[in-house]
Amino acid sequence: MRAAVLYGPGELRLEERPKPSPGPGEALVRVEVCGICRSDYHYWRHGRIGEFVVRAPLILGHEASGVVEEVGEGVDWLRPGDRVVIEPGVPCLRCRYCRMGRYNLCPSVRFMGTPPVDGAFVEYVAWPAAFLYRMPPGMTFEEGALIEPLSVAVHAVRRAGLEPGSSVAIFGVGAIGMVTLEAVKAAGASRIFVVDVDEWKLEAALRRGADAAVNARREDPVEAIRRLTGGEGVDYAFEASGAERASYQAVKVARRGGVVVLIGLYASDEFQYPVLEAIVKEVDIRGVHRYANAFQPAIELVAKGRVKVGDLVTHKLPLERLEEGFRIMDEGREKYIKIQVDVT
Repeated sequence: MRAAVLYGPGELRLEERPKPSPGPGEALVRVEVCGICRSDYHYWRHGRIGEFVVRAPLILGHEASGVVEEVGEGVDWLRPGDRVVIEPGVPCLRCRYCRMGRYNLCPSVRFMGTPPVDGAFVEYVAWPAAFLYRMPPGMTFEEGALIEPLSVAVHAVRRAGLEPGSSVAIFGVGAIGMVTLEAVKAAGASRIFVVDVDEWKLEAALRRGADAAVNARREDPVEAIRRLTGGEGVDYAFEASGAERASYQAVKVARRGGVVVLIGLYASDEFQYPVLEAIVKEVDIRGVHRYANAFQPAIELVAKGRVKVGDLVTHKLPLERLEEGFRIMDEGREKYIKIQVDVT
């Protein structure tokens, strides 16, 4: 079977690998579509994300959908031909965090496309069947591959404790920011302000239902959002850009007693932060690490039409052109939200 294998920064090879067989409790999935995540890009560009380093050949990719081809021993709830979405993180199910239901915090989790676990830029994947979800009729493979990033947004909204009628600011409206916009709308946010540096992304966010857009290249987002909220600030600020400055500004735009949710990953482990203001305003700052128990709710939101994700796909490439997708992200000359790979 064909696989796109990363050997080091910028060193991606298309090669043949043996087709796997499903073990007990597993299913063999023929991968149809796999999206390129920003984390995939960082491994391709830098060979590492923090403590996770590409030390051996690695297959990237974790935003995947496909078709069950074979099931292993003990799997009686899936059949060959079932169209499925893959949840890419498999926890130990024994530790304190798994038993609490917060399995995304499991220290022993195996996550697709994260060293040393191979991912889904490959024709076939053998994966624990408990972490495969049937796609409802009418859901496309492209939509199915976007359930993973949407699950991040669903988890972020839960972490926020967002209540209907609330005001929200979203910093960064790339793929994660866009699905966060969809998720806060579905949760009942009444006023949504978006911040980015690309005008075309802001225009796209307005078409998706944002109430106002702020271009951070042209004006101070803190002043703009305070003006838009009568000086009070927002109930919830979601930081989805991974920009240190945006994280700082998220605290500034949160109202007294508000909540800041950090979704983005930052280049630095430490940077200047308005801690005293967060204390004085009693702002809750909540991190988001992937998701837990979010895939089925995310699938239902798409299936019932409460969330739109399919139109976020701006580029679709065959597996042999995966590196072209990384270069589009690296050069930043093309307008893209989500780049997906047709593995077939």
